[in-house]
Amino acid sequence: MRNSGALVPVAPPVESPGPYQRRWAVLAVLSTSLLLCGIDLTVLHVAVPSMSRELHPSGVQLLWIVDVYSLTLASLLVTCGTLGDRIGRRRMVLGGFAVFGLASAAAAFSTTPAELIAARVALGIGAAMIMASTVAIIRVVFTDGRERAVAIGLWTAAHSVGATIGPLLGGLVTERWGWGAVFLVNVPMVLVILAIGARVIPESRNPTPRRWDLASVALSITGLAGVVYALNQAGEHLNVDAAILLTGLGGALLLYLFIRRQRRLAEPLLDFALFADRRFSTATVCVISGFGSYIALLFFLTQWLQQVGGYSPLTAGLALMPLAAANAVGATTAPWLSARWGNRWSLTGALTLFAAALAVLALVGSTGQYGSLIGPMLAAGTGAGVVMTLGADSIMGAAQPERSGEAAAIQETSFELGAGLGVAVLGTVLTATYRLALPVLPGLSPDRRATVEQSFGGAQDVGDQLGRPAAQEILSAAQHAYDLGFTTVAALAAVGLALTAVLPALALRPRHGDE
Repeated sequence: MRNSGALVPVAPPVESPGPYQRRWAVLAVLSTSLLLCGIDLTVLHVAVPSMSRELHPSGVQLLWIVDVYSLTLASLLVTCGTLGDRIGRRRMVLGGFAVFGLASAAAAFSTTPAELIAARVALGIGAAMIMASTVAIIRVVFTDGRERAVAIGLWTAAHSVGATIGPLLGGLVTERWGWGAVFLVNVPMVLVILAIGARVIPESRNPTPRRWDLASVALSITGLAGVVYALNQAGEHLNVDAAILLTGLGGALLLYLFIRRQRRLAEPLLDFALFADRRFSTATVCVISGFGSYIALLFFLTQWLQQVGGYSPLTAGLALMPLAAANAVGATTAPWLSARWGNRWSLTGALTLFAAALAVLALVGSTGQYGSLIGPMLAAGTGAGVVMTLGADSIMGAAQPERSGEAAAIQETSFELGAGLGVAVLGTVLTATYRLALPVLPGLSPDRRATVEQSFGGAQDVGDQLGRPAAQEILSAAQHAYDLGFTTVAALAAVGLALTAVLPALALRPRHGDE
């Protein structure tokens, strides 16, 4: 759950002469739209097994289906904010609603993995268009400072609520109507939002908008895509050939050129000069690591419960409620912890708690004993909630007030980037572990063996084509391999979070008597 002070990047808005009469209706429309964006971040998680049985994606395609939404959103968030300032924020938001609705329908009726990946990219584009200009609109219509603070808090909470209820909603609709329904439910809501939004949202622009740098946009998107693609391919093939290596190095080079260009531009897309402050850079790393690990845990835990534990989509969604509830508790108690111990030690303790929870989950967690999962989920959710809230607060607190918009740009991007990279990196590890852990299965043709190695869904498909004894042997081997993959991912994430916990202890030193 994100800090209620988390903002998306905006330029100074056009001030209204007085309070806008329909400001609360505007807030209702914008909050509902952000609720949908949050739901789409996690709603697909419990529907993946059902979707895999129908579309037959490879392991790499499955990772792209899940994380391309957040990676696209992270890549375009700042760009869409700059464009909204230039062409009109109302136009940008309403256009985002239309793209989001059309992409949801396309995703629901996708018949191949490639179609679903393309639809998820379009969903990310629509979400970026929506999220990038909404805070600027709120600043325009809410001229009273206290009302505006409440409005921004409610707007931000909508995203957290959406991400939290996503798995449960996904389980409900998947079990009743199939996996496509997790996207189709967006369409009627978008139509209502468009109809009301067109009537109540006022148009606003920045009279002196920032320069829109197309080269920076191209460098960031292609560089990030190249690195993630190479990572996923390496996990699928269990080796790094020349093509994968060149793609990864090419992506890294483009990202380097992107950073170099930002440092030279008078009006950069992202101001990397802020990272010179070690408190700012450390807090950003904490947000990426904490939120990325949390979203990855939500995703892999739902797959583990369904594919190894045999849970239904609805039961899996309900099983995750302790994790989601604890995340909300951690977010709401974070300010108290900060007042008592300061951001430095509160972040260190929360990251350590999160790491310890994942370590316990890796050591003793069992899908056959749900009780053994409750304690680690409660601890993980609480730690993650504290990290997200105080990490965001530390990012904003480290920046000077006149640079709060630029700091907010990096803060919001770090959340979405963490979500995408968390699934991409840990998913690659799980895919590789799954393939390595599969034993020799005698009697399988090379083609069927390759299908089993692609994903757990492939193992189920092959099992359906064989007799009962052979099918049970294949399914048991796949479950054991996936279980080992989940254990490896949980242990690796625990190590990463433990290492991250050292950073705030060393870098987030108190100032002005905060501690």
